[in-house]
Amino acid sequence: MRQGTDRIDQLLSNWWLLLVRGVIAVLFGILAFIWPGLTLLALVLLFGIYTLADGLLALWLTFVAAREQRRWWPFLVEGIAGVAAGILTFIWPGITALVLLYIIAAWAIVTGILEIIAAIRLREVIEGEWLLGLGGVLSILLGVLLAAQPAAGALALVWLIAAYAVVFGVVLIALALRVRGWRDRYRAAHAAP
Repeated sequence: MRQGTDRIDQLLSNWWLLLVRGVIAVLFGILAFIWPGLTLLALVLLFGIYTLADGLLALWLTFVAAREQRRWWPFLVEGIAGVAAGILTFIWPGITALVLLYIIAAWAIVTGILEIIAAIRLREVIEGEWLLGLGGVLSILLGVLLAAQPAAGALALVWLIAAYAVVFGVVLIALALRVRGWRDRYRAAHAAP
């Protein structure tokens, strides 16, 4: 029984990782809104920085989950996808808009699916959780919209990605704050007398 309690406590203690991912997403979105006339190279670099940072955080979550003997493979796949997308954008900075669009779309769909899986797993620990699932749905929706509209202009692409990043970041920040609240209530309820 104590081992299960330790796992839940560790999960709830890492709420700040969700907060960091959310803040990074919101900052990326705001930067894209501030400079809507970004050149393709600037968009590639911003996207590369964002996906690399997000992927590295997901890889770190892989090690945290493995250490806590929890399911770690969704974090690993999400981390590899993010790091790979980030590295590809730095290796080929002159990449065409269409290829960039499909890289972003594929990353968003893979990330969204894994976030939905993580949300389902989180429900096993915390009842009624839906924010991470909503973030996954938003990611998949972005990927599908980008893949379905490849002829959209570069400015429209920047606005779409910026809007997604801000909304997704706010969802992750809300989830992080909610998990932090659950952590405090959980610790109070399970404090040793």
